[in-house]
Amino acid sequence: MSTTTPDPLAAVESVRVYAIPMRTRFRGITVREGMLLRGPAGWGEFCPFDDYADSGSVPWLEAAVEQCTGHWPTPVRDRIPVNCTVPAVGPDAAHEIVTKSGCRTAKVKVADRPGSLGEDQARVEAVRSALGRDGAIRVDANAAWDVETAVRHIRVLDRSAGGLEYVEQPCRTLSELAQVRRRVDVRIAADESIRRAEDPLRVAVAEAADVAVLKCLPLGGVHRALRVAEACGLPCVVSSALETTVGLAAEVALAAALPELPFACGLGTLSLLDGDVVPPSAALRQVDGFVSVPDTRPEPDPALLDAHAPADPVVAARWLARLSRVSALLQER
Repeated sequence: MSTTTPDPLAAVESVRVYAIPMRTRFRGITVREGMLLRGPAGWGEFCPFDDYADSGSVPWLEAAVEQCTGHWPTPVRDRIPVNCTVPAVGPDAAHEIVTKSGCRTAKVKVADRPGSLGEDQARVEAVRSALGRDGAIRVDANAAWDVETAVRHIRVLDRSAGGLEYVEQPCRTLSELAQVRRRVDVRIAADESIRRAEDPLRVAVAEAADVAVLKCLPLGGVHRALRVAEACGLPCVVSSALETTVGLAAEVALAAALPELPFACGLGTLSLLDGDVVPPSAALRQVDGFVSVPDTRPEPDPALLDAHAPADPVVAARWLARLSRVSALLQER
């Protein structure tokens, strides 16, 4: 006999839709859209990308509900080392991003389109020039390569970088990651293979990866992401899902609660957004390569919520409909 859980939105007092332009095209988008949910514990963020089906968006809603109704673990550190993020831009822009960031680790987007290896090399070389010899460079291919392409491109980019810290999700499947890992001398990190798995707690990544990249919003919240970290048994990096400060606070809470944090985290992403929903003094921006763990949860500014409300009412209606559908799926679990 099937049962239903209580309405997951029962404690949600209000919702707001936002649409914030990107400073640079990133992950194929130029505007970041999402929703903020207010509950008894504060605000949560629901912002699955368009390529997430309703079923795949359920963990994002679980994370938002956890954030606005529940409590997070006690932090074990008060600041998080972070990398700067270099989109698929030209070498001059890449050099400027790294130089201005103050970070000692850079995550460089590569493989944004077929035939991009030459541009990827130039971008990585510019990042190395900006960092100097002692900085760390990691690249992210977003599962764009097949095995042979991954092996060839990783070797080229490793030389261009003077040594890569790791390569994030070079291929789509764990089997492909394992094949690549056996053939290159660079660490392999799993991202999509974990967060898009049907059950991330059961993903056996030990033979396929050296590093686990965790994003707590698509994994269902801080507490569940901590269980995923324990289950995978690998060193972990916490990365942003391109949230506003509200959602980013959940990622920071995860990074602050992990027992060990051997690598810089991908949490310096507010610089990619041309705006935020909290005042600048409350924004979780990186300073000199670190993000501080806030004492309180972020509180959106009503004026900024109004300023970043979508101009097209169709956008707001689409998000409200999506929230309703995903909430229904969560209630059926």
